[in-house]
Amino acid sequence: MDDREYFDVLRGAMHTLTEQFVHPAEVDVVLRNVTASSLELIEGVDSADVLLVTGPDRLNSVAATSQIAVDIDDLQKRFGEGPCLDAAVGDSVVLCNDLRDEARWPTFAESAVAAGIHSMMSLQLYTDRSRRGALNLFGRAPDVFNPEKEAVAAMLATHAAIALIANDERLQFKSALASRDVIGQAKGMIMERFDVDAVRAFELLKKLSQSSNTRLVAVAEELVARGSERKS
Repeated sequence: MDDREYFDVLRGAMHTLTEQFVHPAEVDVVLRNVTASSLELIEGVDSADVLLVTGPDRLNSVAATSQIAVDIDDLQKRFGEGPCLDAAVGDSVVLCNDLRDEARWPTFAESAVAAGIHSMMSLQLYTDRSRRGALNLFGRAPDVFNPEKEAVAAMLATHAAIALIANDERLQFKSALASRDVIGQAKGMIMERFDVDAVRAFELLKKLSQSSNTRLVAVAEELVARGSERKS
């Protein structure tokens, strides 16, 4: 396609992805759109996925556009090296335009080339203590990537990162609401059982938590569970 057609496609893809933040979609839908757009907008990219790292041995390929992306991530997990891992845990952008001449990950590179992949770009999405991630782009030909393509990939990675961060915040909010609800139930049970007000009931919960060296919400969950057992 010519430059005008390309920018029309790029503008349309960005509009679609941005709409998902105005009208939030499930995070897996956003990630699938990002990886699919990578193939459409970046010439030479044959496959893409998002690699999530939640522990030393917990790597999960999501939104993969083909099995080869999953297979390449499995190779990185097996050998403990590769551009996706480097991007997920350290560098913001990791690029290799010819894995045949790659010295950074010799064992992985050899296996990736044998699988038919010669070019790779990985872009860090976000890092925190519990989960890290990278958008990964795979090309069967060498010399796929250049600065212009990296810029487009960076825009797509930004959309994926925002979706993941927003999803984590929603999960944390739901968890906080659930914790507050169970603490409220436990307080109500204590108020009824011991004829005390809400402040005193909460103080008793805190003392139970401190004396047993147990999280406050865990103490509340135990009290509510025992109360339910008595009723049944």
